[in-house]
Amino acid sequence: MARFNVLKHELVPEHQIVDAKEEEMILRDLNITKELLPKINRNDPSIKALEDIHGPIKSGTIIRIVRKSKTAGVSVYYRVVESGVFK
Repeated sequence: MARFNVLKHELVPEHQIVDAKEEEMILRDLNITKELLPKINRNDPSIKALEDIHGPIKSGTIIRIVRKSKTAGVSVYYRVVESGVFK
């Protein structure tokens, strides 16, 4: 049985893995450290779908989430992949 790819669903925003060079630029532009970014659990269905495409994603990897909206146009969010329970 084929797995359903949640990234192809119309209600799921686009998720992209940010490479190391771009990570530095993003953190510098936002003037924050990686620890201050919101977290996304490595068991999130979107992360699992990205792993099916790109292979294992390490904790600490930044994910760009691009949300499209009729009112705001495009909004970009960043999350850090974490394993374990969030506090």
